[in-house]
Amino acid sequence: MPELRKDIITKSWVIISTERSKRPHDFAKPPVEKVSKFCPFDPGNESTTPPEIMAFRPANTAPNTPGWWIRVVPNKFPALDPKIQPVRLGHGIYDSMSGFGAHEIVIETPDHNATLATLDYKQVQEVIWAYVERYNEIFKDPNIKYVLIFKNYGADAGASLEHSHSQIIATPILPSLVLQEMEGSKEYYGFRERCVYCDIIQEEKMENTRMIEENDDFLAFAPYASRAPFETWILPKVHQYNFGEIDELHVKNFAAILKNVLLKMKIALDDPPYNFMIHTGTPHGDGKEYYHWHLEIVPRLTKLAGFEWGSGFYINPTLPEEAAKYLRDVKI
Repeated sequence: MPELRKDIITKSWVIISTERSKRPHDFAKPPVEKVSKFCPFDPGNESTTPPEIMAFRPANTAPNTPGWWIRVVPNKFPALDPKIQPVRLGHGIYDSMSGFGAHEIVIETPDHNATLATLDYKQVQEVIWAYVERYNEIFKDPNIKYVLIFKNYGADAGASLEHSHSQIIATPILPSLVLQEMEGSKEYYGFRERCVYCDIIQEEKMENTRMIEENDDFLAFAPYASRAPFETWILPKVHQYNFGEIDELHVKNFAAILKNVLLKMKIALDDPPYNFMIHTGTPHGDGKEYYHWHLEIVPRLTKLAGFEWGSGFYINPTLPEEAAKYLRDVKI
């Protein structure tokens, strides 16, 4: 029987369409042949990207030369530009702003063929540290209201280059989806005086049907109202509001569970395209008591069509409980 499930935070509804239930092998796609071509992210090609903003490299190597193991550069074709003055504009009843912000690329490894799923744990930790450093540095600009760290993996998820990389976009306004999460969390806190994400963690551990992996500091699970097949959330188990305050131990365990989940997806789903994004409170924002930073992974196994665009509902052909079991049982 199909089932409607409600997201406890955003109040949005999802249709779990068990009539069209799909297993991992149902999502398999013909392998894409990789064509060798010039890559601006490869070592030796540093001069073909904008000058690096930050890099993890030996002290005796010059900027924009080989030797790095993490490199952060401005996006060559940025969605937003930090050199533009933030100005609000009006067009009759409509509001607009100048295109102020920031758009950066985090090149996660010098190895063209590696991915976050195949990198060693230490290198994934270095990627997380790069996120943290850039996140905190960008927020020093008082005109920046939000910093979104995200990854597009695979052409179907929006990646234009194969070389493993993430992106950071900083905006002068709070994204509507994050605002929706914060408002839902605030409403829940006002009613129960508890963080909804902390309660979700306790519920998932108690039910133990949607859990995928757990370590001392983090929990990975398929959300109850999963919008897409094999959607997975990773949450710190102790209440944490701001991603930028993550400490060394949490970086280690966050990197471990993130790599493990991505590797499980790679094995179970034949290396699927995916997006992930970190949703977080901001350094000077409200919500420290009720909002909880987390990472959401959405494999791109289905496509949105007329019903989804017209209604705001998502149709998910795979039960979250089944998806979690498949990933949980993958041996890595």
